[in-house]
Amino acid sequence: MANRRLAPPEKQPDSFAFTKENLDWAKVLIARYPEDRQQSAVIPLLWRAQEQHHGWLPQKAIENVAQMLGMAYIRVLEVATFYTMFLLSPVGKKAHVQVCGTTPCMLRGSDGIIKACKDRIHHDPFHVSVDGNFSWEEVECLGACVNAPMVLIWNDTYEDLTPENFNKVLDGFAEGNPPKPGPQVDRQFSAPVGGATTLKTVKA
Repeated sequence: MANRRLAPPEKQPDSFAFTKENLDWAKVLIARYPEDRQQSAVIPLLWRAQEQHHGWLPQKAIENVAQMLGMAYIRVLEVATFYTMFLLSPVGKKAHVQVCGTTPCMLRGSDGIIKACKDRIHHDPFHVSVDGNFSWEEVECLGACVNAPMVLIWNDTYEDLTPENFNKVLDGFAEGNPPKPGPQVDRQFSAPVGGATTLKTVKA
């Protein structure tokens, strides 16, 4: 997994401020915590800032959240750089692909998914495709090991991938019609491929 650093200065916006709607939401959220525990709102505030700012989290947004919560900037930066859910540089307009690269996914072919990203999006992670629609990175475990290999795109996982069906997933995002999340083969959630193997009949 690559080092998680903020985007370079030339890609950073000059300022960030929550919209009135998001600011009202933030005030309600912060008020749910006792006065000495309001820093616990840091993750949802960063998440909302990322959603507002084209799917990625700039430095000014991190500073803004730190100020709102009375936290040292470095403490909020630690949170933003620790969790891969926070995207620290500009991402594709239609999809940012996070490819799981841990052992179960590697053993079941994540290298083919990474190659597909390199061939179709950009040779290097954290770069936006020429058309501006896609970006990708390799991350640690995304929690769907039994359906490996898999990726996270925005808030949804796409599992049981091959280079072929992964490209179909990207085709769906390119066309504005993303496929149904979850397994991309004939299985229900984490059930066996091909259907049930036990408890097929119910005795009266």
